[in-house]
Amino acid sequence: MAQLTVSQKDQFWRDGYLIVEQALSPIELESLRSAFSVWVDTSLSHQTDYGETLDGRARFDLDPVHNATQSGLRRVQSPEEISEAFRNVMRNARTVDICAELIGPAIRFHHGKVNSKLPGMPTEVKFHQDFTFQPMSNDDVITCLLFMDEVTEENGPLQVVPGSHKGPLFSLWHEGVFTGAVAEEVVAQHKDQIVTCTGAAGAACLMHSSLLHGSAGNLSANPRTLYLATYYSDDAIELSPNALPSRLTHELVRGEPSGRVRCTPYEMALPEVPQGTSFFAQQSVQSDTSCHA
Repeated sequence: MAQLTVSQKDQFWRDGYLIVEQALSPIELESLRSAFSVWVDTSLSHQTDYGETLDGRARFDLDPVHNATQSGLRRVQSPEEISEAFRNVMRNARTVDICAELIGPAIRFHHGKVNSKLPGMPTEVKFHQDFTFQPMSNDDVITCLLFMDEVTEENGPLQVVPGSHKGPLFSLWHEGVFTGAVAEEVVAQHKDQIVTCTGAAGAACLMHSSLLHGSAGNLSANPRTLYLATYYSDDAIELSPNALPSRLTHELVRGEPSGRVRCTPYEMALPEVPQGTSFFAQQSVQSDTSCHA
């Protein structure tokens, strides 16, 4: 059964993103919330990033504001590896079928993470394009941002530039430093086009990998937690080391293997493989770097 109308498909390919209501069932939503709540409570007993992922980096990333009484847990890397609830959603949520309609029929899981902005957390995600972190032979790559909380104008929502997935791939390198963010001049050029993506808990935003996007800090009293699951067409092949390797990476979640590779023309600088817990560490260097387009 089709998940999207023709109009919705056209909107995704025109704008590079699509808001989908009721992407999670009530049971799926509650299972994700419950698992994350346990991680938040556990984080209070830690002072620094902790846990370990497949490549040896920390799994749980703490914001500098974190302390023993106020959690600053801002990211969980590859939650599917350690949580049946996240693993089930990654494989079976409605968004998986939607991605198969858009870039399938055969699609594979690439990586997953939780990005959280707990009340009062100032963490900002600077504008960037996901594809420039993880180039592949073609850009049929979609990230599903599943809203575990209601996303409002005040609690650090996703901000996108509609149609920017059709334009150039902007460099994340500035003066020889990989900042993980586009130059300030690029953001200024697109300032008047920025759209804020909001929605109820259980909704999702499907985002093309080349879409220019970012988000502000959460200065409200309400949390904003997202589960991000990225999928790619079976005929796309990685062209640089995976920035977030997982034992579930490349799992075929819909369709049958094609045994083919498809290439589309583009040019970009190879990304820097992250050494820190998450890309927040990479983006933090931009504040100390003068950026030029």
